[in-house]
This record gives sequence, structure tokens and C-alpha cells, in this order.
Amino acid sequence: MAFNINEFKSQLTGGGARANLFQVQILNPIDSSADLKSAFMIKTAALPESTVGEFVVPYFGREVKYAGDRKFGPWSVTILNDEDFLVRNSLEAWMNAINSHDSNTRALPQDYKSNALITQYGKDGSALRTYVFEGMFPVSVDSIAMGWDTNDAIQEFGVTFSYDLWKVEGNTGNPTT
Repeated sequence: MAFNINEFKSQLTGGGARANLFQVQILNPIDSSADLKSAFMIKTAALPESTVGEFVVPYFGREVKYAGDRKFGPWSVTILNDEDFLVRNSLEAWMNAINSHDSNTRALPQDYKSNALITQYGKDGSALRTYVFEGMFPVSVDSIAMGWDTNDAIQEFGVTFSYDLWKVEGNTGNPTT
């Protein structure tokens, strides 16, 4: 029923999911030294997207639409930079293994592809939903802006990953009967 605040509140399970209750785990297959630390340094991320393409079959002047293949868009995170540069160094090493700066050599996909997880937590600390990215690797590590007028701030940088697919593990958030 519209305009009934109690009806609205009764439908908002748990008071709504909070955007700041998440953790990301990235498994770097080339340099795992920052795997533990990156879970604390990843400041922003997103639950993954996917789209289903479509194709059109014309028939007597009309278009009949059919579902196509699923596509997975890039996934980006923002990372806080510490003075040890541990997370950034490990990501740069990963990208260098994918394609070397100076020799233009590359690792095999089975050596540079890995997995990552993003877990959404409830206000009580329980894991509500976990997405697993499979066949993931970094495609860009952003620059870090520096300036004499930047005070009271920690450096941060973005990383964009490509991946083969994502799936939901554990609790799917589907209602139970």
C-alpha cells in the first residue's frame, strides 16, 4: 500500500544492506606477498555486473528478440597506498608477468589468471553474500596523483580487472520457504 511507512519498513529486511560492510580478497598468482594486506587496503569496490546480450530476427517487418550470451564487464577497485607500496608492487609485478615492460614477453594464462572474492557483510558481521571472480587478472593500474597542495590525505589508486566469470558462493540472498 502506497504512503504507508510501516509497510515500507516491514519490507526492508534488516534495515537494508550497508555499502561499507564489505571485504575483498585478491589472490595474486605472481606475487602473493600482499594478498593478506590487500583485504585491508581496498577502500572501494562494487558487486559485479553482468549483461545478457540480445539478437534480433526480422520477420515480415517485425523484430523478434532473443536472449544472447552473457557478458561480464570489467571490475574496478580503489586501493589505499601504504609507505611500503606492498600492494602496488605486487600488482605491478603481476602486470609485468602478463606482459614485460622491457622484453615484451608474457606468462601463460594458467600462470597469470587467478580468483578474487568480494563479500557483503550484515550489520551483525555475518557474511550475506560472496561473489567469486574466476580467471581474473589486472588490465590497468592507475596513476597516483601527487601534489604539494594535497594535505591530510592518504594516496590511493585504482585497479581494473578483467575476468572470465563470476558466481555466488554460500548464501545467495534468496528467500527461504
